Amino acid sequence: RPSCRRRNCGCAQPGEGRGQPRSGSSPRAGERTLEGAPDAAARPGGGEPAMEDEQSFSDICGGRLALQRRYYSPSCREFCLSCPRISFRSLTAVTCTVWLAAYGLFTLCENSMILSAAIFITLLGLLGYLHFVKIDQETLLIIDSLGIQMTSSYASGKESTTFIEMGKVKDVVINEAIYMQKVIYYLCILLKDPVDPQGISQVVPLFQSAKPRLDCLIEVYRSCQEILAHQKSTSTSP
Repeated sequence: RPSCRRRNCGCAQPGEGRGQPRSGSSPRAGERTLEGAPDAAARPGGGEPAMEDEQSFSDICGGRLALQRRYYSPSCREFCLSCPRISFRSLTAVTCTVWLAAYGLFTLCENSMILSAAIFITLLGLLGYLHFVKIDQETLLIIDSLGIQMTSSYASGKESTTFIEMGKVKDVVINEAIYMQKVIYYLCILLKDPVDPQGISQVVPLFQSAKPRLDCLIEVYRSCQEILAHQKSTSTSP
C-alpha cells in the first residue's frame, strides 16, 4: 500500500497499528484511558482518580464473594459486593423436576393442558425470580456531607436504591443474629430517634442478599467509621 503524499493528514502509514493513538492526542470526554479508568467527569466530584481494589471473600454458606472498594476522597467511598451468579445446574434441576411432575400428571389425566401449564409456570417463575429475588450486586456509597446510598442490582437489570441522609445516621455497627440455628454477623445502620436524641428509631441492615462473613464486614465497617469520624470532626470544627 503506497503511503499518503499529503502531510499531517492523519492516515495510518504501513506498519502502524490501527488501534494505536496518535502522538499528542488525549482521550475524549466520557472515554476510558488506557488503564481503564473513567475520566474525571464520571467520578463523584471529579478531580483526582479513584483508588480501586478488589478482594475475594466468602458468604455464610461458603460461596465466593467479590468486594470492590473505590476511594474517591477521604469523605467519599464506595463498596460493591458481587454475589455468585445463578447456577445452571440448580436451574436445570428445578426445571426438570417441574416438567417430570407435569408429565406424570399428563400420563394419568391425558390432558395436554397440564404440559402447557408446566411450561408457562416455569417461564413465569424464572422471570419472577430474576426480577424480584436474585440480586447480583449490592453497592454501598457513603459521603459524609450527603448521606448513605444503598443500591441492589437484580439479575434482570432492575435496580433498587435507598438513600439515608447523614443527619439521620447515628452509627454504623456490626450486629449479631440467629440464622438457620447458627449465629451470623451483619452490618447495619442505626437511625436517630427524632424525639430522643440518644435513642434509636430504626435499624437498617446492609448486604442482606450476599450475607458476607465477619472478615468482609470488618473491612466495610472500618471505612464507614473513618468517614463518620471525618464527618463529626468537620461538623464540630469552627
